Amino acid sequence: MNDDLPAREAIFGAQHDRIFDRLTGLDPDLATYIRDFAYDTVYERPGLDLKTKELLACTLLLSLGSPDELRTHLRGAMRAGATEQEVRETLLFAAPFVGFPRVVAAFAQLRALLHPRPGS
Repeated sequence: MNDDLPAREAIFGAQHDRIFDRLTGLDPDLATYIRDFAYDTVYERPGLDLKTKELLACTLLLSLGSPDELRTHLRGAMRAGATEQEVRETLLFAAPFVGFPRVVAAFAQLRALLHPRPGS
């Protein structure tokens, strides 16, 4: 990971433009708010490293039941330096707090990320 990149570029990598094009297609103002506040303000704060922020994002998205965003941030956590084992432990840690169904769904997203089906 390149520490000189803005957090959103480090997290999204080659998916950056596709993600923001999708958000802009939903609503340009929404895309601007997400980019400017969530990533260019909150993610750029000091105090936690990017890997920790991404593992937290995974836990929060898991708890919200947001599979598309979770998959993006699972990828982001690994791009930020989290190992597969650290991601797995983060997901498992959530089970007593949010329940097994959400954790099972999160593991399905992780498996799809790690072992994509041909053509997907």
